[in-house]
Amino acid sequence: MNVLDNVNDTSLTALTASPATPHVTRGPTLPAHRLPHLPTPLDVFNAAPDDEADALLLHCLHSLRWSRRIADHRPYPDVESLLAAADEAAYDLSPADLSEALTGECLPELPEDTYSAAHTALTAAHAAYEAKFGHVFVIYLGDMPPAESLDRVLEGIRSRLTNDPEEERVIAAEELRRLASGRLMSHLRGAGQCPSAAPPRGATSHARPAPGK
Repeated sequence: MNVLDNVNDTSLTALTASPATPHVTRGPTLPAHRLPHLPTPLDVFNAAPDDEADALLLHCLHSLRWSRRIADHRPYPDVESLLAAADEAAYDLSPADLSEALTGECLPELPEDTYSAAHTALTAAHAAYEAKFGHVFVIYLGDMPPAESLDRVLEGIRSRLTNDPEEERVIAAEELRRLASGRLMSHLRGAGQCPSAAPPRGATSHARPAPGK
């Protein structure tokens, strides 16, 4: 007789069953990890002391009254609200305020490898502009590639030289608003200091020509 004939079904089940899995007791579920809230550049601006907020705005706007108007209405819920306030306040600036803002501006930087002949042409055109209107030429270039900026500036100067002083004052004020908006947006969205801010009056207003050109 085969030995398996003497083993009942219950014994076979016990012999062939897998070993029991030990019971594991789970601990309490831990809450999801949350990163601490980090202040944005706008948060920092809203909470800054008056003198620090004024300094930032003056660096971007170049007008004391314009800067003070924006600082006095803090806090702003978002960058768009601040930009709208800056744009609206610009329309209330007096001629003296606009003159102050224009004094802080300079010509856009040119690429370092710009030919000296191009600098000569720009210098001559800008001298004619300043002689007619009494202030620096201002233009907002936005994201225009640097290689195209010289032609755009020269074109703008020559075109606007045909304006009368009142017409040009209106156009210059609009360009100032666009420049200010770009600078504020760049800073308050975390890109650092306001770009395209003018160097001290009397400093070089555009890049030197490349050697030998």
